[in-house]
Amino acid sequence: MNVMTVDDYHATIEFDPDLDMFRGEILGLNGGADFYGKNPKELRAEFKHSLDVFLEACGEKGIEPKRHFSGKFNLRISPQLHEKLAIAAQARGKSINALAQQALQESFA
Repeated sequence: MNVMTVDDYHATIEFDPDLDMFRGEILGLNGGADFYGKNPKELRAEFKHSLDVFLEACGEKGIEPKRHFSGKFNLRISPQLHEKLAIAAQARGKSINALAQQALQESFA
């Protein structure tokens, strides 16, 4: 995954062959913001500009720019995986939640 970060905001980057340019989409916003550039320097500058415009619009409208995440989400897994997770958690003296959280955290380390 190609991710670019500016001022603690993150964007996915992909190449658009029809435009012969890179396209970025800023993630985790209460709304949408994208930007284009022909090279990394231009792309970063356009990211910053698009972010500034988005933040200014949010300020004018009284909108929180970043989406709020509660820290809770539902995860559907197979009964077999659920059983393996429960047994592994119990064997380690942890809750299923603690073991799953640890596994997720380690996958981003």
